[in-house]
Amino acid sequence: MTNAPHPSRAKIRIDRHLPLASQPDKGHNRWHPDIPPAVRIPAGSFVELETLDAVDGQIKPGTTASDLSVDLNRAHPLTGPVYVDGAEPGDLLAVHIEKIVTAGSAFTAILPGFGYLRDLFLTPFLVHWDLAGGYATSKDLPGVRIAGAPFMGVMGVAPSHELMQRIVNREAELASRGGFVLPPDPAAAVPADAAIAKQALRTIAPHENGGNFDIKQLVAGSTLYLPVYVRGALFSVGDTHFAQGDGETCGTAIETSSTFVAKLELLKGEAKRRNQIDPSFAHTAQASPERRFYATTGFCARKDGRNESEDLNVACRNALLNMIDYIADSRGYSRQQAYALSSVAVNLRVSQVVDVPNLVVSAFLPLDIFES
Repeated sequence: MTNAPHPSRAKIRIDRHLPLASQPDKGHNRWHPDIPPAVRIPAGSFVELETLDAVDGQIKPGTTASDLSVDLNRAHPLTGPVYVDGAEPGDLLAVHIEKIVTAGSAFTAILPGFGYLRDLFLTPFLVHWDLAGGYATSKDLPGVRIAGAPFMGVMGVAPSHELMQRIVNREAELASRGGFVLPPDPAAAVPADAAIAKQALRTIAPHENGGNFDIKQLVAGSTLYLPVYVRGALFSVGDTHFAQGDGETCGTAIETSSTFVAKLELLKGEAKRRNQIDPSFAHTAQASPERRFYATTGFCARKDGRNESEDLNVACRNALLNMIDYIADSRGYSRQQAYALSSVAVNLRVSQVVDVPNLVVSAFLPLDIFES
């Protein structure tokens, strides 16, 4: 960091012709509290962050399925971290997404050993997309035109040392039971500093600090709420999707790079007051084509700390419990009232089923049901 005056709109520029390892001052591909910030901003400022694609440029427009070879240790190159002045553990970081401007090309890949149906689809397959006029088209999928709804697959803050170790321990215990887990691995890590790379969390799975939750509703105009675990929050972003179906079932969406613009606001002490440990999100603009909602998330770590593997039941239960807590806190209802309201109005959606071991379910509360 420098001692230069705070910019009103901090920017991080990325050279998309280079891998992240060649520009490590711009980003990282692991989660760790000791990764130094790339930029520092006052709370309430805007950031403009250029990103690489999810696999760090390993799939290019000329890549074919026969030569498809992806090192998942390089996923996901994230831009950041952004240090937010005044952020402390117990705060909520509100990420107000202003716009996501995507590149002109993209890909979708079936990678053997990865994806929801990885036991059935054992052969590489690749779709190259052209992005223009708000739509994606491809010679590899003729007769199809996909409307764009760009969002970031990965957004998160740094875990604390305590949270990072708790995650490593519970996932190691899960691996001992045969769960599909990607433990810390220093291979191709950025930063390459051994003290960080040997301990840091991989970016494939989402956790309490956010990460790879692949929630398609996090488009421009929405707000993501992230519990803060370290001083400065250390926010990072990457893995741009031009469009995606619920679940991202083959393991990739319409993958591209982008410029991400958002305002980072602090809600002081709100995570602690609400006892909120998982991310939540909302879309509240009256004029938006999206229906106004507030949503909670759930993944596969049970409330008692035991991690399950690819368990939609646990993810669904956690999303619903988090929603009940939110309704009771924000509307003053009893938990029984909140549970009944959830049954008649809350929609449970499968956000992703591929980011092992933690699948994500989101619980959507429509805000238009309330009289005031």
